Amino acid sequence: MPMKFDDKGLIPAIVQDAGDGEILMFAWMNEESLQRTRDSHQAWFWSRSRQELWHKGATSGDFLDVTEIRYDCDADVLLVKANPRGAACHTGAHSCFYRELKTGDRIEDIVKE
Repeated sequence: MPMKFDDKGLIPAIVQDAGDGEILMFAWMNEESLQRTRDSHQAWFWSRSRQELWHKGATSGDFLDVTEIRYDCDADVLLVKANPRGAACHTGAHSCFYRELKTGDRIEDIVKE
């Protein structure tokens, strides 16, 4: 089954720690970043804000060494399993999912970073 990229040529990629299964981050890939990831075994993504490829860790040193790439039953979402060498999140956190939305939290009070 061929990968289903969206109308902008992108596919969502969820990155999971290959060791403990923790979800580390979410990013977008295009065909080129997916191919570079497959060839190099390091994570490459497409930055929608900068409109360019980015090699995770090239600036920070926090690389993601990719061990496996899976795709879902509809072939429209990727699961990238990786061994992180440092923080996965640009904030310096191990995972981008370090905040919890609690029952009493008002959605409108949550501030974008």
